[in-house]
Amino acid sequence: MFFIVIKYFFTNIFIKEQKRKGYFMAFYTFKVSKKIVSLALFLVIVVTWVFLTPSNYDVQVFGQYKPIYEGSKDKKIMAFTCNVAWGNEYIPPLLEIFKEKNVKATFFIEGRWAEKYPDLLKLIYDNGHEIGNHGYSHAHHAQLSYEQNLNEIKKAEQVIEDILGVKTTLFAPPYGEFSEQTVKAANSMNYRLIMWTIDTIDWKKPGVDYIVNKVLDNKGNGKIVLMHPTEDTVKAMPTIIDNLHREGFKITTVGELLAE
Repeated sequence: MFFIVIKYFFTNIFIKEQKRKGYFMAFYTFKVSKKIVSLALFLVIVVTWVFLTPSNYDVQVFGQYKPIYEGSKDKKIMAFTCNVAWGNEYIPPLLEIFKEKNVKATFFIEGRWAEKYPDLLKLIYDNGHEIGNHGYSHAHHAQLSYEQNLNEIKKAEQVIEDILGVKTTLFAPPYGEFSEQTVKAANSMNYRLIMWTIDTIDWKKPGVDYIVNKVLDNKGNGKIVLMHPTEDTVKAMPTIIDNLHREGFKITTVGELLAE
């Protein structure tokens, strides 16, 4: 008890001295209504939810279902793709080169083209190449609605399936154009939307050397090469394939590349 009294006595002396020196500030209290407190608490909860809760929509469009530009970089594998909507005369010689060099590629087929040239489509498929979907009418998919995107893919799918008995699962949009509606439409049909890493721009007729150098200068694990059936492409293929094989690359389809 004695020690408690002594402590209280000295504590009071210390506080009085501090007040005398002006070290203590006066404190004021404010009355805040319950309504304002509730509103402030609600705003804190909303802001926290917005910043910390992930958006399923963003995950679908820009995560799991984003377009594919390349495969895994773990192995020396590259995929060749060929978009087909014209160039009929160059398809047989291109297939002969692939056969001679033991190369399999993915051919993305336009629906209208398939309707007109079913025998050429069968020739590509019978040579063991993978068949992909290139839309029906070579439309600008970025300008299409969700339903229009669906219809383009579905119509091409049906034409190809009627001819080959095979359902396509890979979609390459014409011109490389797509929007969120394209991505959602492809995903709703369980398609993978395929782009490319190396564009030969062979449709511009840049010359054989340009095509060869474009591929070889940019080669790498998991790369996807885009080409078309053109005269320059046919002439460039042997050199490209021989060099890639010499460096230990396997050239295959997009499906196999993604499976790896």
